[in-house]
Amino acid sequence: MKAVIFAGGVGTRLWPLSRKQTPKQFEKIVGDDSTLQLAAKRLLPDFKWEDLYISTGNKYTSLVHAQLPQIPQENIIGEPQMRDVGPAVALVTAILEKKSPDEPMAILWSDHLVKKEELFRKTLKEAEEIISQDPEKIIFIGQIPRFANQNIGWIECGERITAYGKTGIFKLKKFLYRPELEIAKEFLKSGHHVWNLGYFVTTPKFLWNLFKQFSPKLYEELAEIQKNYGTDNFSRILEETYPQIEKINFDNAILEKIDPESGLVISEDLGWSDIGAWEALKEALQERDEDNVTLGKVLLKDCTDCLVYNYTDQLLTVIDQKSQLVIATNDVVLVCDKNSVPKVKKVVEELAGTEYSHLT
Repeated sequence: MKAVIFAGGVGTRLWPLSRKQTPKQFEKIVGDDSTLQLAAKRLLPDFKWEDLYISTGNKYTSLVHAQLPQIPQENIIGEPQMRDVGPAVALVTAILEKKSPDEPMAILWSDHLVKKEELFRKTLKEAEEIISQDPEKIIFIGQIPRFANQNIGWIECGERITAYGKTGIFKLKKFLYRPELEIAKEFLKSGHHVWNLGYFVTTPKFLWNLFKQFSPKLYEELAEIQKNYGTDNFSRILEETYPQIEKINFDNAILEKIDPESGLVISEDLGWSDIGAWEALKEALQERDEDNVTLGKVLLKDCTDCLVYNYTDQLLTVIDQKSQLVIATNDVVLVCDKNSVPKVKKVVEELAGTEYSHLT
């Protein structure tokens, strides 16, 4: 099986650490590895380095190669210009459909934390077995929810199935994106909903046909690129064609249109967290809500439920604070309430075009 890790986003919710030149997936947020390195290494030893692919922007390919030199250079796929997730997935699918159309592939993301790595690999292998038996299916990996999360998508599961001899496999019912809090609480109680991680396993051939069926214009544009893959013309055609493609989210391009009968859901407690925002990172690393989470030279006095990350050589002292996020880099200090993280993106947008635009 091939595994594709997407590492192209900028990640403004983790500003000021994550910036256009060095997005979050290349930074050390948990331990001594970047989240991209963690995403690749957690697949070992069940995957070989040559079976891993990284999808990113052209300007980040050298960063990817520097952090993951074991991955063959040709497996690092750079988009000439970001065109949203739909075209990014379509580009990788087109390439793999040409190289190994019937070999299962896993679609994964670079800015997540997965604590139960062995179970995660086992889950991917179970999905691979199912797809090998039934290549015209998509297996979605769902995290058993820990709380009423409003900031991610959910999947409603149908009846449990036993046709594949595995437990925790359900029919796909429908996708639900970022529900209101009261609805998320209902999902949590129901026992029929899981967090949608954005991870799935299918074959390149099946997914490529879905693009042909549901996004024919995108398919036609990528088909021209696919035709030239492996030739001397590939880079030129990619540079000329890809930036002209209309931006479209993968959900809008494919997921909202697929027949639920084509999908299955594996539900597991993988210890998964989306650490693409500071408050989500705290939730992932804390044992209790009232715990403080710190990094670097930090001194706290009478603080609860705070995340304080110091990337400078100075001592950062915080006193009498509750539910605060404090992030210090060499040129920016961010202080905000834990529930104010959505405003961080707005602040970054407001800096564009000002004397501080270089800080974005």
